[in-house]
Amino acid sequence: MIETPIDTDADGEDEADRKAVEQERAELKEFIKGLSADDIKSGNWFTKLSAHAMSSYTEKVDWQYFQERYAGVPADAVVDQRIKMAARYAALEGGLSAGAYTATVAATIGSLGGASPATVPAAVATMMIDVAFVTRLQLRLAYDVAVLYRVPLDLSDPEDMWKLIRVAFTIKSGEAVRKSAVKAVPALVRPLVKRFYSGSVLTAAKGFPIVGKHLLQRNVIKIGIPLVGVPLAVLLNRYTTLLAGRHAQAVFRNEARVIELAEGLSRRSRHPQLMLWVAWLVIRADHEIADDEALLMRHLVRVVREQHQVVDEELACLVDVDPAEVWKRVDAESGDLSDILDAADRVAAVDGTASTHEKAVISELRDRCLRV
Repeated sequence: MIETPIDTDADGEDEADRKAVEQERAELKEFIKGLSADDIKSGNWFTKLSAHAMSSYTEKVDWQYFQERYAGVPADAVVDQRIKMAARYAALEGGLSAGAYTATVAATIGSLGGASPATVPAAVATMMIDVAFVTRLQLRLAYDVAVLYRVPLDLSDPEDMWKLIRVAFTIKSGEAVRKSAVKAVPALVRPLVKRFYSGSVLTAAKGFPIVGKHLLQRNVIKIGIPLVGVPLAVLLNRYTTLLAGRHAQAVFRNEARVIELAEGLSRRSRHPQLMLWVAWLVIRADHEIADDEALLMRHLVRVVREQHQVVDEELACLVDVDPAEVWKRVDAESGDLSDILDAADRVAAVDGTASTHEKAVISELRDRCLRV
């Protein structure tokens, strides 16, 4: 993401921000020149932009990068500043690009064919700079948030890359974002924000071009803004980026919470292997697996392997957990099992209040632990 000094005065900061945005626009203009009309229409522009946006960025931006710039500052405070900064840049860029938004551009996008870069109309190219700018900004912002909360992401791993894309562009969570957006933005912008997040929600389409078409359709609504479009384009860029950042913060902060819980349970456990079996029994008690429960189990298995060198192949191959098998393992232990009981309580609470079935499992566990 664009970086500017935090400690400048207001006028100096505004000027630095504008220069940074203009520099980014100039860089993206060269990128857009290399796209064909078919790249834009098919959505393949997103495939190329993702590689362009993240390849060198991830080599430079890591936990150490932020430590050097914000030493001693809590992650929440830094994330808040990064989100506000990104929203500010998006707003500045929106003002610079709004002049390209006309009905002619909308019609031209619909008729783009598989021609060479030279045939991409100038107005469409200008509009694409805006789309590419905001897309890259939000992608890098989501990555920054993950790094700041120390959520591991390996973007060479397709699953991690898709996770970042889903978070950055609120894919699969569009409905939730839409509801929060109505309350979070000024009344003037609410109709536009609703339209931005309206339509079909892209859920599990793992194809970069598909995401590219989805993002382009979202952004095309700005083309229909009338003569007062510059201030509205500024606000729309600002608030959609702000909402994307808040969404990334909610997702990655929650994962950081779950990772912290997993590490704490593993560190305190005197019976790490038994803890995994009990944790899984509690999670499966109501025959449903919440997202936070699945996340906790994944990280719990990982940290137990790293901290205790415990790898339980039998548990890994398990389809249905048999309570009798778990109770047999509990009964086979001697001594203080308070760590197991504490772990069960914390696992049950990871996704909110423990369910009736989870409480029943914990009650049985408590009785067995007290008999040891």
